[in-house]
Amino acid sequence: MRLRADELKRRAEEMGVSVEQLAGAVERTGLEGAAAEKAVRNWISGRDHPRCKKTDIERLADAVGCEAREIARFVSRVNHHRGSPRKAKLLVDMIRGRGADEAEEMLRFSTKRAAVNVRKALEAARADAQEAGADSSALFVAECRVDEGPHIKRFRPKDRGRAHPILKRTSHITVGLQERPGSGF
Repeated sequence: MRLRADELKRRAEEMGVSVEQLAGAVERTGLEGAAAEKAVRNWISGRDHPRCKKTDIERLADAVGCEAREIARFVSRVNHHRGSPRKAKLLVDMIRGRGADEAEEMLRFSTKRAAVNVRKALEAARADAQEAGADSSALFVAECRVDEGPHIKRFRPKDRGRAHPILKRTSHITVGLQERPGSGF
């Protein structure tokens, strides 16, 4: 679960809640006083340092008078997928912006190898959303990307004692779901 900074900022302005009040709501062990205020300022500006935990998101939601699912994005990641990022990006581009149900159906019937791991990430993000009480019919793929992972290095023997390198590429797949705005219970 990650904090949606733009939504938190908008709701805090609507409710008239200051950064100091948000910092007071978030205070915990290791994040007190000026450190809490600095963390809230970072979170509102879109930086995730220090890491915003699930309990922090729930406390911020209480402070601005909404539920945690309304200011959160549910993100899941599959690291070290054995496939090139270029091939996995084809699938990721296909499902970006679609509803979670529709994206899962598209991945279920795709013949591409990366579809298995993209679907795993999608299902994990959906499970996080359901745990937080999000409406599963209103979820859509808001964030979907593929980053390059480390290369696995192999060598192919060639004539006269030479060796040619082979780079087996890996990728990191990230899928993030959130509720469509205006879809309340």
